[in-house]
Amino acid sequence: MSWASPAWTRSWSSGVIVGLATLGPIGRKLPAPGTWGSLVGTLFFALAVAPLSLGGNLIVSLVLAALAVGICGEAEIRLGKQDPGEVILDEFIAMPLCFLGWPALLAVMPAWAALGAGFALFRFFDIIKPLGIKRLQHLPGGWGVVVDDVVAALVACATLHGGVWLWMLTR
Repeated sequence: MSWASPAWTRSWSSGVIVGLATLGPIGRKLPAPGTWGSLVGTLFFALAVAPLSLGGNLIVSLVLAALAVGICGEAEIRLGKQDPGEVILDEFIAMPLCFLGWPALLAVMPAWAALGAGFALFRFFDIIKPLGIKRLQHLPGGWGVVVDDVVAALVACATLHGGVWLWMLTR
């Protein structure tokens, strides 16, 4: 597998690249842009991905992650920064992965609680970056921007389901 940055975004205008990578003004104008990107990603999940099956969520997430690697890597070049804070497409695309197994979560808690818990756990793991997640940022180009968020989302998902499992044991 090659870790080279995809070339397909090189011909896109800087306005399009930076606009997509920052989710328009959200990443450039609001404080705590990663939190806002995660919140928009949670809303995207709730409105567009939650009705899909587990396989549908995985397909959407895989396609979005592949696009984000190219876009975020090119945004790094255009902005002249490594993993710029205003680039929040990575948080946005990772959020649906926090909610893999959505029906199992809804079996034991209301949707608002599952969404809130998934959001909070993702932000925790994205900010703290334990369990080797921090090392993933050192992957080249867009890979380093995106993969650490994908793994943080998967750890958040496992933690969320682990918490549900523990809660069910105590009932």
